[in-house]
Amino acid sequence: MNIVLLEPEIPFNTGAIGRTCVATGTTLHLIEPLGFVLNDKSVKRAGMDYWDKLDVRRYMNFEEFLKMNPGAHIYMATTKAKHVYTDVRYDENDYIMFGKESAGIPEEILVEHPDDCIRIPMLPEIRSLNLSNSVNIVLYEALRQNGFKGLEAEGELHRLHWN
Repeated sequence: MNIVLLEPEIPFNTGAIGRTCVATGTTLHLIEPLGFVLNDKSVKRAGMDYWDKLDVRRYMNFEEFLKMNPGAHIYMATTKAKHVYTDVRYDENDYIMFGKESAGIPEEILVEHPDDCIRIPMLPEIRSLNLSNSVNIVLYEALRQNGFKGLEAEGELHRLHWN
């Protein structure tokens, strides 16, 4: 699975998303400009000690991303979508793109991909959810649809035992 952040602005969000990507074996694609430097301590603090385990790829712009990932099937998360994120079928190699916190994905990109735009339902008076929360919601649905392939889905108690 692949998460794409188009021009992320808040270092904590990117760090938290990076940590989720490490935990799920997901590749993180960052499209510049970024609203921070990647070695920013707040990015690393949010990603904790997992940042060095992250498969992260950077691109100068959306065009370079498309060129470097030919044929990529990209779902675009936006509040302007007609489809709910649970209504589509995710393949384990799909890309799920999210826009910058202040503006989302530009409409010039969205209009070229109407069938690949997805939304998270919410009350109409709410503009949007936090970026890292949105990534988690959609990514885990995509992983669920693919049977959580390669992920540990069961755990043991530390001191006690399950009945």
